Amino acid sequence: MKVLKFGGTSVGSVESLRNVKQIVEACQGQVMVVVSALGGVTNQLIDMTGRAQAGDAAYEDILVQVRQRHLDVIAGVVPVPQQQQCNAIVEQFVEGMSSFCSMLCLNHDLPADMAANIKDAIVAHGEIMSSAIVTCLIDGAEPHFSPNFIKTRRVDGADTLDTDLTRRLIVEHLGQSKAQRLVMQGFIADDADTGMKTNLGRGGSDYTAALVAAALGAECLEIWTDVDGFMTADPRTHPDATVIPSMTYEQAQRMCDAGAKVIYPPTLRPVAERHIPVWVKNTFNPSAPGTVIQ
Repeated sequence: MKVLKFGGTSVGSVESLRNVKQIVEACQGQVMVVVSALGGVTNQLIDMTGRAQAGDAAYEDILVQVRQRHLDVIAGVVPVPQQQQCNAIVEQFVEGMSSFCSMLCLNHDLPADMAANIKDAIVAHGEIMSSAIVTCLIDGAEPHFSPNFIKTRRVDGADTLDTDLTRRLIVEHLGQSKAQRLVMQGFIADDADTGMKTNLGRGGSDYTAALVAAALGAECLEIWTDVDGFMTADPRTHPDATVIPSMTYEQAQRMCDAGAKVIYPPTLRPVAERHIPVWVKNTFNPSAPGTVIQ
């Protein structure tokens, strides 16, 4: 069994989503697919919540843009028989976001914790809508809702992963599935005590995928992004930069901690503890060897 994580750029366009379909459906054996929101959507939703909380009606324009972006992607990539169902899912969640934004806009005296919970719930919709599209796109895909098994608790004012509970719930929810292709959201979670939506932080989809891989003892974790792997330098400023074919967990962690944005820094520990290799590969160049971390 493999765990494949696709970031925002990988699910951000019709072209990239067609590549995602080919990559997943070419895999032998069971595949767990973890997806981010469409590229740029999380930023839009954060901007939208801020405007709504400030009483700025321009949040409605952003919501219109987000809705149309998803409907355009569905029209371009989802098979026609599934388009109506997928459109209905998006419309349902757009309506939900509209209601949440109205609450923020009309109730300026909401307690800070309640406003934060509403904003987290709105931002979670990015991954939920993206995963709905990917589920409709991939033949035989079985949808799963990550907050059912990714759990946090409030510790010293911060949402912190409940590692033991999360590991147990991953096994309970995913370990018994007979489906060959499972699709779930990255990044989003539930508070184990209150049931309110939380998240694992920006870049947290990588972490979600690593937690699933570690809990289920996956053959490997593949991080699909928009670069060919870890590079010797930033190719935007160093045209002669080359891909590093192989790294240790420690080497990769040092690069992440130093600012390399290829992998979200907390990702490596769960898989390193289980000796699960991590591949970094390019959705737009799937034949490239990539970088293996082991």
